[in-house]
Amino acid sequence: MPVKNRNIVEIFNEVADLLEVEGANPFRVRAYRNAARTVDELSGNVADMLEKDEDLSKLPGIGEDLAEKISEIVKTGELSQLKELQSRIPSERVKMTAIEGLGPKRVHFLHRELGIESLEDLKAAAEKEKIRHLSGFGPKMEKKILEGIEKLAGKKERYLLKDVEEIAEAFREHLNKVRGVKKVMVAGSYRRCRETVGDLDILAACGKDSKGEVMEAFVDHEDVVEVVSRGETRSTVIARGGLQLDLRVVAQESYGAAMHYFTGSKAHNIAVRRLGGEKNLKINEYGVFKGDERVAGKTEEEVYHKLGLAYIEPELRENRGEIEAAQKGGLPQLVTLEDLRGDLHSHTRLTDGRNTLEEMAEAARARGYDYLAVTDHSQKVTVAHGLDVKRLRTQLEEIDRFNDSSKGIRVLKSIEVDILEDGTLDLPEEVLRELDLTVCSVHYHQNMSGSRMTERILRAMDNPCFHILGHPTGRLIGRRDAYEVDMEKVLEAAAKQGCFLELNSQPDRLDLSDVHCMQAKEMGVKIAISTDAHSIAELDFMRFGMGQARRGWLEAKDVLNTRPWNEIRKMLRRG
Repeated sequence: MPVKNRNIVEIFNEVADLLEVEGANPFRVRAYRNAARTVDELSGNVADMLEKDEDLSKLPGIGEDLAEKISEIVKTGELSQLKELQSRIPSERVKMTAIEGLGPKRVHFLHRELGIESLEDLKAAAEKEKIRHLSGFGPKMEKKILEGIEKLAGKKERYLLKDVEEIAEAFREHLNKVRGVKKVMVAGSYRRCRETVGDLDILAACGKDSKGEVMEAFVDHEDVVEVVSRGETRSTVIARGGLQLDLRVVAQESYGAAMHYFTGSKAHNIAVRRLGGEKNLKINEYGVFKGDERVAGKTEEEVYHKLGLAYIEPELRENRGEIEAAQKGGLPQLVTLEDLRGDLHSHTRLTDGRNTLEEMAEAARARGYDYLAVTDHSQKVTVAHGLDVKRLRTQLEEIDRFNDSSKGIRVLKSIEVDILEDGTLDLPEEVLRELDLTVCSVHYHQNMSGSRMTERILRAMDNPCFHILGHPTGRLIGRRDAYEVDMEKVLEAAAKQGCFLELNSQPDRLDLSDVHCMQAKEMGVKIAISTDAHSIAELDFMRFGMGQARRGWLEAKDVLNTRPWNEIRKMLRRG
């Protein structure tokens, strides 16, 4: 089975996790994470590069040792170092990292301080109130650990959209090439752009004589590690990494009805069927029926129109008012990638990015943007070599030189400035006033009470140099809960002060949530959909933020960076 880039990424990230659980040197851990990131961002396949005798050690963050390990993975499909780590570190200790708030570092700390080796040990220590006395934990964290253990017991694994995107598209493209196949789409929560996906539902429309070939192609795909079931119209497989995929083959006259049914959500489908019942129509995955007669179902548009509804975009199908809006002709004209004029959050290698200012700007121009805000970290973020006043001013001079000599793209003078514990900003106002905009973020002291965190952010918003609240709740999906904050008060303050909130497009953030996007829209607070890109490749993460924005009912008018820079500049002026 040929090795793909994502397989190398998975192995290197697992090595990094295990090393971190073991308490290895942080620089060694970071080396594997950086290498995984480099491989993840490559446009070409590593296996093809090795076949052409390309020197992988020249890639950023690789070096000779990691290049040899990549070669071993490509040749054997495995990494002996990973197997050795797996044999040395108890699997139960690794399972603990799946509890929100307990990353590899904290698991190592608990092992070192309390000898905790398993979930059972962890539960016993929490119940005996041994954890609350450890530095960085406390009673609240202890309670969250117990809740996390309970959740984990009945939790079905879910995957980030980014982690399933490549395999979803690989299967879709593969099946599209089969003789007689007319359409192939991935449905379910993937199509609705939910933050995480439990499994993948694939639908294929084809003629009767092609069903067998389609199923054969599906179960024989190179990424399949287990065939759970195989039938004439439905098969289930497990792919590498444990992801389950279900394929359903449907007749063309039922394709729209099947797409609607398997896209969901369940709540949306129930509401649609209820509406159909009021009109004496039966709706299922085979079509819309009046008695025994199929009256619609070839397309999704047919299904909705038969019910007297405008077409409802997949991202809206959560039974949160979309059916009522469709009845009244009040559905939003959802924002699209084509509406965006620029990106308002990115990093360069001056702090923790991987590309130069010029490289990031040229990549933004290639994507059709008019502007790019370079928002490197401020001095508080020492791990990212954050900028003090002197280094920031040097960067501002570099931006001036670039803008003077470049055409077609404007680099905005900006920074991601930390909101300190007391609500002040990490750099003096005299230098912040020299910038085009600021993205203000919380990175430290995230365990504050809700009232203190809210007050901290509100105080920061009082500063006239505050423009955009970056990743507003600080969450990392599946790894770190949002910090406690009263988002209604934050949104009220943003509306009053003329501030904006970010929708951070990093796949493990997607922060704001879709619900908070809806709330911001209702309160008239504009959203900046930004990537927080740390490399050229991450500028493409905008697609994930766009899915979240559409789930939040956002239109182009609700989004700050759908506007030209001159208009944004006026909107940023405060008092």
